[in-house]
Amino acid sequence: MEPNRPSAPSRPPSGPDGAFVPEPSDEFVVTPVIERVTQRARAYLDAGYPVHLTGMSGTGKSSLAFHIAAQLGRPAVLLHGDSEFDRSDLVGGQVGYRKSQVVDNFISSVLKKSEDVRKVWQDKRLATACRKGYTFIYDEFTRSQAQANNVLLSVLEERILNLPARGPHDDNYIQVHPNFRAIFTSNTEEYAGTHDTQSALLDRLVTIELDHPDRETEVKVTQKRSGIDADAAEQVVDLVRTVRAATDRYHGPSVRAAILLARVFAGREEEMGPHSDFFLDTCGDVLRPSRATGPSAAGDLEAHIDDAIVAVFG
Repeated sequence: MEPNRPSAPSRPPSGPDGAFVPEPSDEFVVTPVIERVTQRARAYLDAGYPVHLTGMSGTGKSSLAFHIAAQLGRPAVLLHGDSEFDRSDLVGGQVGYRKSQVVDNFISSVLKKSEDVRKVWQDKRLATACRKGYTFIYDEFTRSQAQANNVLLSVLEERILNLPARGPHDDNYIQVHPNFRAIFTSNTEEYAGTHDTQSALLDRLVTIELDHPDRETEVKVTQKRSGIDADAAEQVVDLVRTVRAATDRYHGPSVRAAILLARVFAGREEEMGPHSDFFLDTCGDVLRPSRATGPSAAGDLEAHIDDAIVAVFG
């Protein structure tokens, strides 16, 4: 998940319908930038519009989605996008039959039997959220195919969830509960396992684009997640941000890299700096993006990392 994950609102074990109650956490890092985004998202949700948080990996989309959901004070259900999903994975479907039999032997010489066979339907998480007014968190929804996500169009616009035919005695649609809210997340840079999203769905969402956190947020997140002291957290974050600025075409390291470095050195007596071979090697491992391939790219990147270490640590 996202780098702020343990600091995000806690997720107790879900109930029988898959719901849980997001709870605000004192560990979640809230800075003025995060608060501004949260306020905007809350305003859209309060007005009845779904929110779409999108950005590169490591920008805190999922953590922020849980933080916003906690502010709503309602139960929530979580769904992760999957390319194998179809409509039934969001809405539900038939899971079997229920058979009942009545035997009438009031008159010993006459035996009467009647049977009733009914389909058994099970709601999936979108249907549960629509029926009960839960917050629907759809994480990385672009990993699901557009055909599966088409069912969301009527939910978000007409506030009706259409169901497959379930028999003469069952409803064929759900009127969406007034308290239903939806929060979507997606990765703008991911190229594997994602699908194009239909314009009709995007047109129904209020999209908030997230970038890498500001320096203050990254320092606070790094310090809280690693236990390192404030000065060292600032140095680590400055190192990561310097490499990121110099290697934009490589999609430079996120705050995850800062947390990793800080955790490694938080419990070590060895100091960070260019005089430590262990530190230099660790920076090479952690700060080198996996997509920086080829001898030229790798050589350029190592030079950027070395320059950043000198610039930050002297």
